[in-house]
Amino acid sequence: MNVKFNQLSNAIRFLSIDAVQKANSGHPGMPMGMADVATVLFKYHLRFNPKNPNWINRDRFILSAGHGSMLLYSLLYLTGYKSISIDDIKNFRQLNSICAGHPEYKRGTGIETTTGPLGQGLGNAVGMGIAEEILRKKFGPTLINNKTYVIASDGDLMEGVSHEVMSLAGHLKLKNLIVFFDNNKISIDGSTSLSVSDNYKKRFEGYGWNFLEINGHNEKQISSAITKASKSNKPTIISCKTIIGFGSPNKSGKASSHGSPLGDEEIALVRKKLKWNSEPFEIPGEILKAWKEIGEKGTKLEDKWQEILDKKSSDIKNAFQNIYIESNLKDLENLIKKEKIKYFESQPSLATRQCSSVAIESISSILPQLIGGSADLSGSNNTKTNNSKVINAKSFDGNYIHYGVREHGMASIMNGLALYSGLIPYGGTFLIFSDYCKPSIRLSALMGLKVIYIFSHDSIGLGEDGPTHQPIEQLDGLRAIPNLNVFRPADINETLECWEIALKSKNTPSAIALSRQKLPYINPKFSEKNKCETGAYIVKLDSHDNKVTLVSSGSEVEIALEVHNLLKKQNIESKVVSMPCQELFDKQSDDFKSDILDKDSLIVTIEAGNVSSWKKYLGDRGMTFGIDRFGESAPYKKVYEHLNLSAEKITLAIQEKLRR
Repeated sequence: MNVKFNQLSNAIRFLSIDAVQKANSGHPGMPMGMADVATVLFKYHLRFNPKNPNWINRDRFILSAGHGSMLLYSLLYLTGYKSISIDDIKNFRQLNSICAGHPEYKRGTGIETTTGPLGQGLGNAVGMGIAEEILRKKFGPTLINNKTYVIASDGDLMEGVSHEVMSLAGHLKLKNLIVFFDNNKISIDGSTSLSVSDNYKKRFEGYGWNFLEINGHNEKQISSAITKASKSNKPTIISCKTIIGFGSPNKSGKASSHGSPLGDEEIALVRKKLKWNSEPFEIPGEILKAWKEIGEKGTKLEDKWQEILDKKSSDIKNAFQNIYIESNLKDLENLIKKEKIKYFESQPSLATRQCSSVAIESISSILPQLIGGSADLSGSNNTKTNNSKVINAKSFDGNYIHYGVREHGMASIMNGLALYSGLIPYGGTFLIFSDYCKPSIRLSALMGLKVIYIFSHDSIGLGEDGPTHQPIEQLDGLRAIPNLNVFRPADINETLECWEIALKSKNTPSAIALSRQKLPYINPKFSEKNKCETGAYIVKLDSHDNKVTLVSSGSEVEIALEVHNLLKKQNIESKVVSMPCQELFDKQSDDFKSDILDKDSLIVTIEAGNVSSWKKYLGDRGMTFGIDRFGESAPYKKVYEHLNLSAEKITLAIQEKLRR
């Protein structure tokens, strides 16, 4: 039997309809409306191999409109991915099901990224597009030449992050990026005319994109538009005029099909209208076979690609292999040790943002996969070094991206760079602007990506810029994110160690908070061991009979050492603990934690920010010094004094506590 195009599309529609109905939760309208576009893409254009979902030169398919997740799950099942069975489809939105309410990234499943927060998929796709350009330049267009396809909703394009990332994509002329805009004119509240009257053509052409308009239910128009976009020298957005809930007699074209099951009665009417006689979750054999054949084409595509790789020189093959298995990370420990020895000898006073720059310059000499950048703060974040070569539209033979004033976009793009495989992204801004990055940071942590966020100007120590730029609650907010290591190093030694940990962390992103002001070298003894790996360690210990344990991070370790000396003059023994990473410390054994935080000692924590994350260490009688208000505009030492974070004031408070 010759399977008709609409039968292939209807297989997607009814799997989506039935799964949403069984779960009594979900969004059936979008998969019903975009089924034709997806069918054309997968049948005629997309290069993918269900037998090897990790094939590096596969085309990427990103469902930025993550609420329509059943579109993606249906496609993966129909084309033969082992990751999704019909039972998984039946368990849509149920506990432990890979078919979650919104797509959740799992390597090797065909689910390329986690989407749901609208606009994020677009940002990830731009990152993937940049990654493809970087690696194509490195290894040549015969090895790397994939495209990145995105399905985006009107909601994706309303979110501000879409402006940031699509503007940069146009600037960089990412010609292998193709976005399908599901232009169905319906949002949850009703018609998009309630809130949007954008001229999309002018908007995207203004970004430097191609803009095409088609009937999203016309097979020939869809395919022709993809072909045209594939030959372009700039990114393309295809506005697909579609009907949400296509095929539903009473709910098509209406908001009622957007975020709720259709209901048994309406589903029966859809089956009748689209002439689909199969039972729920049943795909007729000839239709399923036709879909499997679409998936099977990928094996031949990858085999041909493998032949090309096999004919390359051993140097190219080795370089290609190394960048994906990260074998050169083995050299990282030796490099960090050499740098630590060098700076132990000179023991410089440096702002930790300068220390981070030292680390980046050294590390980038052995890690070509390190791709840096900054949100228009390169000189302030110190993210750009002598080893940095700027990427631009004319040349992707570099390792540094000028993201412009686009923190939100930068973070989502870095996730895409990491997802592509083979690259390690880092990007910088001020800690206060981590708020702009927060949605993407959260997704980095959820997906377990090796993404490194550099946040300089990490406290009231930035001084004169004042309370708009002085972070108070940001460290606490970052520490509240599961599976994110938040580092706040105190000197060059700790900064090098924190960078080493971040690069070795396979499934955990890192945020490294760095000072604007110079800080002294704090470690009196040299140690080859990476002491930051345990999250905390003892910096100063004069006696084991400690009445006070001073715990701090970053720039406040200097204050803790001053308090230690002042207490010693009063014959009060204390020890100083640097805790650059609470997350790593919390994972240590109880015995180790007890050695660091002696229960018989008065625990005193010091950090120039909100104190909430420190309270768990205090015990019954501990003290915490921090800031529970906004800062002030003044030279930083005066701000510290004004906000009672001076060594003298802290010492007096400790003495008073001990007298009680």
